[in-house]
Amino acid sequence: MGVRSSNNNKGLNHISDGHLLKYFRNTFVRGGGGTNATGPQSGLTATGGVISDYTDGPAVYRAHIFTSSDTFDVTELGTFGDTVEYLVVAGGGGGGYAQPSSVYSGGGGAGGLRTNLPGVVNAASSPLTGSPFPVSISPYPVIIGAGGAGDKSSPNTSGARGVDSSFGPITSTGGGGGSSYPSAALTGGSGGGGGTSNPPANKTGASGNTPPYSPSQGNSGGDGIGDGGTPGATGGGGGGGAGAAGQNAQPPNTGGSGGAGVQVAIAGPAPATTGVGALNPGPGQYQWFAGGGGGAGRSTPGPGGVGGGANGAYGNQSGFDATSSTGGGGGGGAFTGAGPSDGGSGGSGIVVVRYQIAELTATAKATGGSVSFYNGYTIHTFLASGEFTVTDSSPVPISYVAVAGGGSGSGAPYGPSGQAGGGGGAGGVRTNIPGLMPATQPAVSISPGAPNKITVTIGSGAQGQNSGDGRGLQGNSTTLSCSPAPLSITCTGGGFGGISHPGGSNPAQDGGPGGSGGGGAEVDGTAGPGSSGQGSNGGTGSGSAGSTENSGGGGGGAGGTGGNAPGNATGGVGGVGVQLPAIFQDPASSVGAPGPNSEGYWIAGGGGGGTTTPDHLVE
Repeated sequence: MGVRSSNNNKGLNHISDGHLLKYFRNTFVRGGGGTNATGPQSGLTATGGVISDYTDGPAVYRAHIFTSSDTFDVTELGTFGDTVEYLVVAGGGGGGYAQPSSVYSGGGGAGGLRTNLPGVVNAASSPLTGSPFPVSISPYPVIIGAGGAGDKSSPNTSGARGVDSSFGPITSTGGGGGSSYPSAALTGGSGGGGGTSNPPANKTGASGNTPPYSPSQGNSGGDGIGDGGTPGATGGGGGGGAGAAGQNAQPPNTGGSGGAGVQVAIAGPAPATTGVGALNPGPGQYQWFAGGGGGAGRSTPGPGGVGGGANGAYGNQSGFDATSSTGGGGGGGAFTGAGPSDGGSGGSGIVVVRYQIAELTATAKATGGSVSFYNGYTIHTFLASGEFTVTDSSPVPISYVAVAGGGSGSGAPYGPSGQAGGGGGAGGVRTNIPGLMPATQPAVSISPGAPNKITVTIGSGAQGQNSGDGRGLQGNSTTLSCSPAPLSITCTGGGFGGISHPGGSNPAQDGGPGGSGGGGAEVDGTAGPGSSGQGSNGGTGSGSAGSTENSGGGGGGAGGTGGNAPGNATGGVGGVGVQLPAIFQDPASSVGAPGPNSEGYWIAGGGGGGTTTPDHLVE
């Protein structure tokens, strides 16, 4: 059966396994990188969430990242102690609804943020770090709170409060909703911003971090203003953030800024850990959380706070939604008379738990990526583009597996009119490990020093299209290059799935070429070809013009051709992927997906083809 299209809600980006393994791009092993772990020391043994291993100085950490509710299950204690460090962020509050005329609502407050990671401070340089948290051999429930909705149904009420998040007994409170005049802003982990109307009738911002929401979780929202002597001089206050209070609205017509969140680099090095938290304006500074939502203004909206907070509205606009998995507050809505406007929704929360699993020696062999250790090997996993540089005094032989981004399957933009798209092809796979792929690349050693570094460029998976003819897109290439060493590797992105117009008249119905080819569309759509040595062809579609039982072909996989649509309103299955070699099969790793017989560590499987009959399931 191989790796099929699926959606793992524990994943950070929810990209289907059959298109691209987001968390495994390139791996270098057999003395190729990082440093060596000392002795028999060990960390906890635990499961849950998406696992990321990385180094911070001499320490090697394992982080469990939860973006949906799950369980952190400790099954064995290690020699590094029984304490863990945590980040618990609740869902952010929704921005205020705007109705009647000349109303400018407050931004939502950020979800409460609690952590015991040392060094986390707010804008006033006050520490936010809690006490050590010891664990035992036991399951610890993890609850991820949803963001509060902007008020979209009941006029003149505030945005909804975000939902609490928790890790065992550690609970963070949902952010307060922004004021929708004349209702008051709501308290929460951080408080919502106050709203206003013109003629003047102001609402103050709500408190954050007040009992029963202690210990420190956030800050208060800003106040709305209104100046009756200056028509239109009004604005809503910004929602509070974990790092700072929301700002008051500013005359004459500017909404208050959302309070800033804080950076908690618990999931790995902040410049390299993409997909976790929000990006602070600046080069590569990820892992910001719990920014407040901006207040609405008549002419100038309040910006959301750094850390996932959303911008407020101006004129006749709805507030913007906060970034998911950050706990940011939603933006406030504005209404000058043309129609009511919604408040923006708060961002969902997140929980991250980390603990030490190894200690490094003083002699490092290489740098780059996230470093982990298994069965005597040092593994560098690149989650984003970067560089691999040998720091040892001698050349280091490396083995690698490189995977490109997968192609997207096609959609059906013309409604239920007898269309069925092909599945996306897997990203191309290239390796110098014998037996994994038909074309094994030569062995290679990398010399010390920056001039000999490997430049790693990671190809992203293609997104499905909701416009145009609905045809999928090709995935992006992954490359490895080192000019002094004989290393120049390009993995071709997966081919797109084909799509046809009603009756099969669109000449663009064929599946696209790629590392593995995309599946053909209905009405005998031709499959896309795969690249030699990197993957396989897609499967063909099946059906007839005007039929309601047409089917698309499966996308090709690294280990097998995509299935042809069998012609009975069943889409072709995605082509089988390949299983990583044993040296990569760390039981504590989240790399790969289940394959035949439920065995793990499979990559680069093709996406399944679609069918026009909704009550037929596609394998």
